[in-house]
Amino acid sequence: MKPSGCLQLTGSSSMEKYAGALAESFMEMYPDTAVTLQFTGSSAGIAAVTGGSADIGLSSRYLKEEEKAAGAVENIVGYDGIAICANPANGISGLTGEQLSQLYTGKIRNWSELGGSDLPVVLIGREAGSGTRNAFEEWLGLTDRCTYAGELDSTGAVMARIAVTPGAVGYASLEAADRMGSRAKAESAGAYGMAESRAETDLVILSLDGAEPSMANIRNGSYPLYRPFIMVTGGEAEKENELVRVWLAYVGSEEGIRIAESMKIVVNHSRAR
Repeated sequence: MKPSGCLQLTGSSSMEKYAGALAESFMEMYPDTAVTLQFTGSSAGIAAVTGGSADIGLSSRYLKEEEKAAGAVENIVGYDGIAICANPANGISGLTGEQLSQLYTGKIRNWSELGGSDLPVVLIGREAGSGTRNAFEEWLGLTDRCTYAGELDSTGAVMARIAVTPGAVGYASLEAADRMGSRAKAESAGAYGMAESRAETDLVILSLDGAEPSMANIRNGSYPLYRPFIMVTGGEAEKENELVRVWLAYVGSEEGIRIAESMKIVVNHSRAR
């Protein structure tokens, strides 16, 4: 099969790195194709598909019933873990889901209440509309009810703020947290540079309900906090045009799985080809 033509993907900024890597590899394999990418948020990506202005929508949240009623179809390609990150001065190595909920609703205001340091809790999160924030708040059952001290527009900004703020706690994708952990093992003034090293090493990754955030623990069900990565189509995948079908097949291929796993995405093997 030698597909050709232009494929338009739009949606979740959380899927930017993953979708970009897939697109680059896909176009190398199929040189007569072009993949264009826009990252406008999950809701906008879904609306673009149902409105006919995009071939595939990228969503890091499950579809709403009204979106399904408009014709949007979920194709879950994987799951992205969300790690809880904290400043090491807090003196905490793990939390339960209930404790995390109490932190983000302001019921717990000092780390000493959890056996940690005598420091006020500083809650850091993503901006409204972020797929990561949506998944985090939905898991806690606290949609639009969290009391943030800072709302930042990128994972890097969240980690940097936590790193320099005693008392701070926040959340980031598993891939970013894992990368941060790897850099923490490097010499602080190594090839990454002092500023980047500091922004991505001076924090700790907390266990949640006794489980560390990892691909293995997401697979076995012990780590509970993750969100879906979905490629939304305007109808059942097998009824889409040839280029869309070839793209989805590629996502589930051996190479597509390799790309996903290199980014700490837990592949939905029920879709793998």
